[in-house]
Amino acid sequence: MAWYEYIVVGIYLLTMLLLFLYSMGQLHLTLAYLKARKKEQVEIPEINSYPFVTVQLPVYNEKYVVERLIDTVCQLDYPKDLLEIQVLDDSTDETVELIANKVAHHRKNGILIEHVQRADRSGFKAGALAYGLTQAKGEYVAIFDADFVPSKDFLLKTIPHFENKEIGVVQTRWGHLNRNYSLFTKIQAFALNAHFSVEQTGRNYSNSFINFNGTAGVWRKACIEDAGGWSADTLTEDLDLSYRAQMKGWKFKFLEEVETLAELPILMPAIKSQQYRWNKGAAETAVKNLKKVWKGSFPFKTKIHATFHLLNSSIFVLLLFGGIFSLPVLYIKYQHPEIDLYFHLASILLIGFLCIGLFFWVASKKAPYTLAKEKFIPSFFTFMTISMGLSFHNGMAVLEGLFGKKTPFIRTPKFNSTGNGAILKGNKYLKSKVSLNSFLELALGLYFIGGVIMGILFNDIGLLLFHAMLAIGLLTVSYQSIKGASYA
Repeated sequence: MAWYEYIVVGIYLLTMLLLFLYSMGQLHLTLAYLKARKKEQVEIPEINSYPFVTVQLPVYNEKYVVERLIDTVCQLDYPKDLLEIQVLDDSTDETVELIANKVAHHRKNGILIEHVQRADRSGFKAGALAYGLTQAKGEYVAIFDADFVPSKDFLLKTIPHFENKEIGVVQTRWGHLNRNYSLFTKIQAFALNAHFSVEQTGRNYSNSFINFNGTAGVWRKACIEDAGGWSADTLTEDLDLSYRAQMKGWKFKFLEEVETLAELPILMPAIKSQQYRWNKGAAETAVKNLKKVWKGSFPFKTKIHATFHLLNSSIFVLLLFGGIFSLPVLYIKYQHPEIDLYFHLASILLIGFLCIGLFFWVASKKAPYTLAKEKFIPSFFTFMTISMGLSFHNGMAVLEGLFGKKTPFIRTPKFNSTGNGAILKGNKYLKSKVSLNSFLELALGLYFIGGVIMGILFNDIGLLLFHAMLAIGLLTVSYQSIKGASYA
């Protein structure tokens, strides 16, 4: 074998090994979750007296859902003289007028609600939250994004947990208003249910770092201030502040049994927008905080889990590079049959795929709140295929985050897609321009079709399923991206 062939094979095997280690981390969380589920359900502590609470609603150009949000929050079951609502409005379109009218209506009905506007949108969502905090009267701050619909008893189920003075955040599980809208909403619900059951509960039970998810949770105001306040130097200000707070010694409480409904993105451009922000922001937060975690006096197990947590989005980079290098590896194996034994030994890494399957099976079948009715195997393989299809888009986002390329906070377009309806055609928040990435995804899809053909011609079917899933996923994502832009 030539030296460059060793490099190609080495890179491929390294990516497979790292994917295997990631799957071991998910297996550990799965086992921790199952242990946590054996314990009795969390009881709501007795509350001695009702504290003053501020509810913050960060909004930027949300004409399709903002009225629903305000109406829902104004119906929260909590002493009205101890509850204030801040609509943190950075909008530049007709959303401003919609908010003004809603705020005026509810103020007439005795609700303490303020329409808070800034001179500029500096710091994006983090900047809006920080600005509102300077005016907030509450000892506790609940936060809801524009597409969320909290239940009336949200505060009654969350605020009592702050009787424990060590708790800085109470986070609730996301539910899905439009879970059955389409295949893509079902896939997103499948993934989010796993995060909000196995991952969050598993980390919380293991005393590892967990994260406030940006919405549907409550902060102790003193915790925010002690951790240094909101910062806009990453795209995931929620994850960043979560780590800074826990490094200060604050405890987080995750309530799997408390569901807060929200709307899932229904078009691929909107899904990509959200995925880009989450994955790039996680990489930025890793660069900012991971070294501090390892320098801290935390248990070794906690540091390992924090590493997997903060570098979680890097799995897309591994999938992308592993996939790209797998085709030349196929050719090298064909040319050098003497190294085939090493690949047979490396096939033990496929155990990792089974561990990921177990992770999602537990989330789908053992978690009591997911309400999943679909058959697991089709759901799992569909999810994995589309996730592989997003590997290029998300992988590029992660690399930008790791290498420090700064981009603005881009909101996820909303569609008010509850039931069978949705505001699609002419949605003013969708971009009609098709990204170059969509065509690169198309090219990669064709590349992996070549991998399928090579596997058949070389009579080597070891990577056939891997290449087929990558090809189908990338071609689907590319097509849906181009189709989604046509609605603008």
